[in-house]
Amino acid sequence: MKPLHGLASLVCAIVLAFTVPLLAAIQLTPVVSGLSSPLFVTHAGDGSNRLFIVERGGVVKVLQPGGSAPTVFLNITARVVSGGEQGLLGLAFHPLYESNGRFFVFYTRTGDGQIVVAEYQVTADPNVASTAETIILTIPHPGQTNHNGGMLAFGADNYLYIGVGDGGGANDVPNNAQNLDVLLGKILRIDINPPEGSGLAYVAPDTNPFFGTAGRDEIFTYGMRNPWRFSFDRLNHQLWVADVGQGAREEVDTPIISGGNYGWRVYEGFSCTNNDPALCGTSGYIAPLFEYPHASGRCSITGGYVYRGTQNALADGTYVYGDYCTGEIFGWDGTQTLLLDTALNISSFGEDESGEIYVVGLGGTVSRLVSTTPCTYSIAPTSQGFGAGGGANNVGVTAGSGCDWTATSNASWIHVTSGASGSGNGSVGYSVDANTLSTPRSATMTIAGQTFTVNESGATACTYSIAPVRANFSSAGGTGTVNVSAGAGCGWTAISGDSWITVTGGSSGSGNGAVTYSVTPYSGRQGTRNGRMTIAGQTFTVKQSR
Repeated sequence: MKPLHGLASLVCAIVLAFTVPLLAAIQLTPVVSGLSSPLFVTHAGDGSNRLFIVERGGVVKVLQPGGSAPTVFLNITARVVSGGEQGLLGLAFHPLYESNGRFFVFYTRTGDGQIVVAEYQVTADPNVASTAETIILTIPHPGQTNHNGGMLAFGADNYLYIGVGDGGGANDVPNNAQNLDVLLGKILRIDINPPEGSGLAYVAPDTNPFFGTAGRDEIFTYGMRNPWRFSFDRLNHQLWVADVGQGAREEVDTPIISGGNYGWRVYEGFSCTNNDPALCGTSGYIAPLFEYPHASGRCSITGGYVYRGTQNALADGTYVYGDYCTGEIFGWDGTQTLLLDTALNISSFGEDESGEIYVVGLGGTVSRLVSTTPCTYSIAPTSQGFGAGGGANNVGVTAGSGCDWTATSNASWIHVTSGASGSGNGSVGYSVDANTLSTPRSATMTIAGQTFTVNESGATACTYSIAPVRANFSSAGGTGTVNVSAGAGCGWTAISGDSWITVTGGSSGSGNGAVTYSVTPYSGRQGTRNGRMTIAGQTFTVKQSR
């Protein structure tokens, strides 16, 4: 914990630590455009690799992997008042979403502007949610329409964390952020899995700092102005909160300590606001990790994510964030670095299931951060031969970090079974149908822009023979084996024609093989009985004497 007073020299070091722009390091690759005031993008954690995009007016859209035309997943526009800082602001999927279909939204309610956290569920169609709503929590937000906060995220403890603004206006006149009896200006933490039969929508964890004492049980930390976006580092689960400043500076707070007071309205960043000047020299306030001033048009921080992706778009562990007004994207790895200067109004960042980072532009776009290294592709092997029976195999793809690719078949008898699209290194699985024609055939697949050739032999006429073709048994019965000779890919079966002869192994096969059988003891009248099996279309005779 860092106290705020006595840090003037540290402030100078951190505020002035922007380094030379790494303009050749990253770029934005478009993912989708034509959206209506998008505010957030996330994933469901269900292995589908879909993206879910929140639009301010009250719509959540779903984008399939490799797609560019999202469809409506949820529409609650009738419940949402939107415009400015109001609207459908946040979305989080339950950690067990794949099995329970539960997800949660944060919005401002039409009619009274109250903040609502509500639960919804997916329907039998995985790309459509039910509009039936269960309200989890409402927070009064009287007088102003700004500083609602809006972030929802589940921590590694499976509790739902909620970022709530101070209620709006300048200087937090009601002092909501420091008041432990209201939920405004806080990070909340709730358990949305209350005891079965309790009738409760949620409970506050008994490990929350003010549980059972003075102050609201739901509060996890306080002294926040407008924690619009926060995120958990997927590697170490550390919480990073970008708290939007007022008129002078923007800040990032981490680590977030249970019960911690992060300073607002007494402090903005490292600086005393003079809202409560007598408190500025006292202890008990936690300083931000870093801040930046409102210089060069910068005005409002948009919090992002610690990069843990697999495509090496950035150095692992870099915290990525931006400024809404300038469109600048920054990185923090001990110093602040300008990574990319864009023309976007950056409303949010997001992560996909692989940890790659996305940038949301309020004007209607979602883009992905990628390396600017030119994309080169190769595949191995470049061809494969199969017998007439067909088969399956894989092709390895080697590609640069962040370089997207697809795999398509150019013949109806070749099928892509996995890896139809990817980014960076990957693998494509495929299958080849059996060739029933006598002539060989050849066709191609296009993988990462490269040609992969499949050659398949023609079918040959199937011929069969068995050895031996007959067997003799005494009245005691016994067992035997018949060998089958057949061409590769030539299927066959073995069937007994008599109840006292049983096929015990090799009832079907392809190519060369063997059939085992048993003969029951003969207890009938003295004499001989004859039976048979049909094996690979050939007759096998069994004679038993008594």
